[in-house]
Amino acid sequence: MIGVDRGRTDVSRLRAPQIRAPWLARAALVCACAAVVVLVVVAGLRSALVVVAGLLGLALAGAGAWWALSRRGPLRLGGLCLAVAAPVAVLLLYVRTGLWAVAVAALALWAVAQSCAWAALRRDRTPDRPPAVRRAPPRRPVLIMNPKSGGGKVARFGLVARAEALGAEVVLLDASARQDVAALARRAVADGADLLGVAGGDGTQALVADVAAEHDLPFLVVCAGTRNHFAMDLGLDRDDPATCLDALVDGEELRIDLGSVAGRPFVNTVSFGAYAAIVQHPEYRDAKAGTALEALPGLLAGYDGARLTALVDGARLDDPQVLLVSNNNYATGDPLGAGRRMRLDDGRLGVLSLRVTDVAGAAEIALKGDQAEGVTALDAREVVVTADAARIPVAVDGEALVLPVPVRCSIRPGVLRVRVPRDRPGVPAFAARLDWTRVVELALTRTG
Repeated sequence: MIGVDRGRTDVSRLRAPQIRAPWLARAALVCACAAVVVLVVVAGLRSALVVVAGLLGLALAGAGAWWALSRRGPLRLGGLCLAVAAPVAVLLLYVRTGLWAVAVAALALWAVAQSCAWAALRRDRTPDRPPAVRRAPPRRPVLIMNPKSGGGKVARFGLVARAEALGAEVVLLDASARQDVAALARRAVADGADLLGVAGGDGTQALVADVAAEHDLPFLVVCAGTRNHFAMDLGLDRDDPATCLDALVDGEELRIDLGSVAGRPFVNTVSFGAYAAIVQHPEYRDAKAGTALEALPGLLAGYDGARLTALVDGARLDDPQVLLVSNNNYATGDPLGAGRRMRLDDGRLGVLSLRVTDVAGAAEIALKGDQAEGVTALDAREVVVTADAARIPVAVDGEALVLPVPVRCSIRPGVLRVRVPRDRPGVPAFAARLDWTRVVELALTRTG
């Protein structure tokens, strides 16, 4: 067995000291106050024009974007023109009235204020991560590798040679044929494997993870897919998949949750509605934008696709256009944390629903974001999706499926033992929402 290279530099020790949360909070308040002072003192009564014109331009841009997505022909072109013309008109108004410098300065100060506030809240929050347990190295690890995944990362990073040098058996998938990955994993268990791992995309990860959970075996993630969302939320180094293999000799285990949809496992998300319908199109992989623009008008207007109803732990969501169910909650407030999960062991499904029926709803989302009425964020132990059709399109970890209704999503808390390298980047802390009350409290905190 080859030992871990102890000569590698620990990058975490070389990072510069971080600015403390109270100082960032003070900077946020100073910049926010400065933005108000610039508007009131420099622009005077005309400051109201700056604010109202900016908000109106944003709302009109949101309305134009809605027409561009939900209509075809002249209305789509008109919506696109409005989405572009509204902010341009606001800028011209600022220039014509001599307020452009005031608007730019106030906007820049406000942007800095928000950035400092988010940073302060992230510094204030200690990452609440699953406890890691040191375990002895596996004796017969088996890794399933997809040579086509991620554009050929298995070959590019020399993963086969590296894994075999660390004592693992590698099962290389046949790039020219479709194989039953779960069956390969079960065969490996029957032959005595005491660890299962995958170098591939999240859909393949989920299938093998399900077999590992079934036999209570440790599971190793090698981030050789395209986006590697699951690996990212485990805190693995997505830039160098070979570092994931260090877990074979110097690793620790996390107990995390595994999602289930209609009896099928998922590690990230299950999508219903418009996105799930779009990915069913054969041409989507080669022409994503064109396929989406062609399909969206019928889906958003309700002419195409099934009308969905979701029961979220008993709460009813009627006719969502987009419904996303995730294995634990994704951040929706923090712009730097969006698309990330800090925890994978909360035992709850994240639920995000979107419904926009007119330009007013689109404008509200442009102004309020995830606080708009058309956006619903919940968490639950079970989500049941029904429809006015016998079968509906579903996207499971990005894979297009068609499933009979009702489609039941649930979560299996703590069933998966994930073996990760002891030395890994980790999941950064992030705030769920911009809480200015907490920012003020931090700013008033005494620092030594």
